[in-house]
Amino acid sequence: MINSNTTFWGYKRENGRVGVRNHVIILPVDDLSNAACEAVANNIKGTLAIPHPYGRLQFGADLELHFRTLIGTGCNPNVAAVVVIGIEDGWTKKVVDAIATTGKPVVGFGIEGHGDHETIRKASAKAKEFLQWASEKHRVECPISDLWISTKCGESDTTSGCGANPTVGNAFDKLYPLGTTLVFGETSEITGGEKLIFGRCRDDKVRERFKFMFDRYQDMINRHKTSDLSESQPTKGNIAGGLTTIEEKALGNIQKIGKKCVVDGVLDKAEMPTHSGLWFMDSSSAAAEMVTLCAASGYAVHFFPTGQGNVIGNPILPVIKICANPKTVRTMAEHVDVDTSGLLRREINMDQAGDKLLDMMLRTANGRLTAAEALGHREFVLTRLYESA
Repeated sequence: MINSNTTFWGYKRENGRVGVRNHVIILPVDDLSNAACEAVANNIKGTLAIPHPYGRLQFGADLELHFRTLIGTGCNPNVAAVVVIGIEDGWTKKVVDAIATTGKPVVGFGIEGHGDHETIRKASAKAKEFLQWASEKHRVECPISDLWISTKCGESDTTSGCGANPTVGNAFDKLYPLGTTLVFGETSEITGGEKLIFGRCRDDKVRERFKFMFDRYQDMINRHKTSDLSESQPTKGNIAGGLTTIEEKALGNIQKIGKKCVVDGVLDKAEMPTHSGLWFMDSSSAAAEMVTLCAASGYAVHFFPTGQGNVIGNPILPVIKICANPKTVRTMAEHVDVDTSGLLRREINMDQAGDKLLDMMLRTANGRLTAAEALGHREFVLTRLYESA
């Protein structure tokens, strides 16, 4: 299906990264700037505001993660240019300066001392300039090794571990030797299967880093006096779908990294990988949070296997839904990009299912809108570490 000569048509960015979308985003630094950002996006059709509820009185590691996520979102190669709006000049400049290191057009506006009207007027003028500039960008032919692919599953059931998740694993096994950059995560959802990941780490350094991330998660659970993950992992929906323990869920989740891939590195939340290969990122298992972190880490296409059906999308990262549950494919057809229910009917084998996903990946990379994009799903959820001051 694919080999080292496979190419796709993408947008070559100033720093050498390749995107599959060409967004001009209006990015708020904090919740107080959402209204101004949405007003600019309303004025300049074709731009995209990304509102969120945080950014005030955060501190320490939580604030660092906030900045890392916003900056990473602006740096993502699916973004052509960025207009940043914040209530204060200092934090706004911090985000602008970091995004500017990619070489892409970026400008920031502070609301204090100017008010919404003047800020919206100036930001709209710049957004129009950026949008027209981006509209003349052309796709160029790029090697498959330039494509960064992330994965996360959601609303899992018994068909996930038997069908949709192994389909992603089959695709990852085919992508891995071609020099692509891959990532998986969901720290809570590998509980009970962590030793399998431990054994897949490339060397002791990666193994130690993975152990640190997993132990840090376990320490957080213990600090909150939670002896188990009942009512959370597995969820009630997972249980209704036939998954009775977190260990069962973990074994299905791990299917997404295939049989041949080696874990080459470990990332903290919203960190960017430094080389190709398969990475593990410490992350929440909440769908929108994990996909938002993947976008902030620079990934351009996302694989999302689901059993009972999930509607998740993202403003800048196209989310490809894979489903092997015949009932879900029938009742939520508008959300499914890749139907692998033939696996359960023995109409196709796993190799064919993986090829179906890779075909959809290339079509998406070349410009086809995913179901989530067509339906307007733009979930953007920042991960919080603790409460604000």
